[in-house]
Amino acid sequence: MLAKYKKVGKVLSVSMVAVLSLSLLAACGKKEEAKAPETKDTSAVVATYDGGTITANEFDMEQRVMKFLYPEYAQMMDMDDFKEYLVKQEVAYEYLSGKASDAAKTEGAKTATEQFDKMKASVQADQWTEMLKAQNLTDQNIKDYMTRIMTVIKDKETGVTEDAIKAEFEKNKDQFTTASVRHVLINFTDPKTQKERKKEDALKLAKEVKAKLDGGADFAEIAKKYSEDTGSAENGGLYEDTPVASWVDAFKEAAKTLPLNKISDPVETEYGYHVMKVEKRTEADYTKLTAEQKETLKSQLAAAEIDTFMTSELDKIVKEVNLPKTDKAEEGTTEGTTGTGTEKGTEGEKTDAGTDTKTDQGTTGTEKDTTTGEGTDTSGK
Repeated sequence: MLAKYKKVGKVLSVSMVAVLSLSLLAACGKKEEAKAPETKDTSAVVATYDGGTITANEFDMEQRVMKFLYPEYAQMMDMDDFKEYLVKQEVAYEYLSGKASDAAKTEGAKTATEQFDKMKASVQADQWTEMLKAQNLTDQNIKDYMTRIMTVIKDKETGVTEDAIKAEFEKNKDQFTTASVRHVLINFTDPKTQKERKKEDALKLAKEVKAKLDGGADFAEIAKKYSEDTGSAENGGLYEDTPVASWVDAFKEAAKTLPLNKISDPVETEYGYHVMKVEKRTEADYTKLTAEQKETLKSQLAAAEIDTFMTSELDKIVKEVNLPKTDKAEEGTTEGTTGTGTEKGTEGEKTDAGTDTKTDQGTTGTEKDTTTGEGTDTSGK
C-alpha cells in the first residue's frame, strides 16, 4: 500500500453516508463520457492475488464507482501510482469480503442497503439519474460496491470489545466534546487588498477588538463589523455546538479550556488572531454516548484493523499488478493551502472526507471556512 494514500483508504472504508451523500451533491454537473456496458468480461487481468484476479473491466467499474461516490479524487485517477493504490485496495476488499463470515455478509448487505437508500434520498431524482448516466452506472453497481466495503467493516467489527471501544473513546474525547464559540478573526492577509499583514499589525487590530468587547460592546455586532471570517461573521461570529476536534489546535485548546463567557486574549493560529468567547461546552462522557456514537467508535476500530491489513499484509497476498501506464506524473495534491483561520490541520493530507465534507457551522467542507479542515467526517465514523 502506498503510504501517502493511507488517508484515502480510511475515507473510503468508513462513514459512507455522511461523506458520500454530500460528495454526490458536489459532483452534480460533472459528467464524463459513458462507456458501453460489458456483457461478458474478456478483458485482461490487471491484478493477481491469492485466490483471485482483478480484470481491466472490474477495475474500470471500480474507478467509475469511485468517481461517482468520491468526486474529489477524480483528478488523481489518471496518475499511475494512485491507480496502483486503487487496484490494490480493490484486491484488499475482494479478498477480505471473501473471507468474511456469513453473518458479516448479511449485516454488511443490510447496512449497505440502508446507507444507499439514505444517500439516494439526499439527492434529487433527476440529479441522481444524470450522475449515474455520466459514469454509465446502475443503482446495483453502487450497492455492490457499498456491500463489499460494509461486509469487510462488519466482519472486522465482530472482534471489537467494549473495553476497546472505551479505550478508543478515551483517545478521541475531542470527537464528542462540542462547544458554541463566538470569535472575531483578524487575518494575516488583508481581505480587501489581498496583501500580507505584518503580525504586529494584525495583533494590534485584534487587541483593539478585544478592548471594545471588554468595554461592553455586543460580540455579535463587533463580529459582523470586524471579523474577517467569511464563514461566521454574518452569524455574529458564532459556531454553534461544533465538535472541538474539527478546529485547529490553538483554537481547539481555547475552546476546551476558556472559562465560559470570558473574552479571550488574541489567540494565534496560522491564519491570524482570534478573539474568542465560549458560550457553551458539552464535555464528553462515555456513559452518555448514544448507540450510534458507540457504533462510530466501533467502526473506527474496524477501520484501523483494515488499515493494518493494507499496510502489513496486503503486499503478501498480491502476486502481480499489471496496469497499463499513462506516463502521467502526479501533479500536486488535492488539499488546499489557504484558509481563514481555524481549519483543522491534517498533516498535509486532503481535508475529508474525508471527509471529511460538511459546509455548515464551519465543519469540514469543500469551501474552507475558519473552523475546520479535515474532511473526517465530523460524525467521527
